[in-house]
Amino acid sequence: MKLFIGLGNPGKEYENTRHNIGFMTIDALANEWNIELNKEKFKGVYGIGMVNGEKVYLLKPLTFMNVSGECVRPFMDYFGIEDDEIIVFYDDMDTAVGTIRLRAKGGHGGHNGMRSLIQHLGTNTFPRIRMGISKPTRETVVNYVLGRFRSEEEKAVQMSIHMSVDAAKYWLSHSFENVMNQFNGK
Repeated sequence: MKLFIGLGNPGKEYENTRHNIGFMTIDALANEWNIELNKEKFKGVYGIGMVNGEKVYLLKPLTFMNVSGECVRPFMDYFGIEDDEIIVFYDDMDTAVGTIRLRAKGGHGGHNGMRSLIQHLGTNTFPRIRMGISKPTRETVVNYVLGRFRSEEEKAVQMSIHMSVDAAKYWLSHSFENVMNQFNGK
């Protein structure tokens, strides 16, 4: 069993913003695996499917980014999902647009969504994919992460989502260490 979690903010006004690249990745996985995100529980929307004989859950917390753990912890408890059976997709300003970085554990790096997850899970040892959004040059951080990607970034954004989907698929039949070796820095 595997749980794929995308971090983001709910609502039309946040769709396709930098902070919602995790949601965009879950949508891409749902499309790839033909899983409908049509169930709601624990302040999140999710879907369940079978992929290559393995049960998979796709989850988008609807709690807003900064309190994502309020959705994820009860969800994992209810479905009996362990820390090493999850992977989290989220935006990272310290990584260039179009690049992904995979880690099996680590701190929150100033990301409030990850801070909330680490706090509610009681551990920082769970797989994650940091998806590059680069740093702002002129805007405040808040305006930047809640802003949309520039048109010239779209191709790179789609490439990072595609690579993250490929990494997720690879994880179904390989250890996360192998996934990191295959996909890190791409």
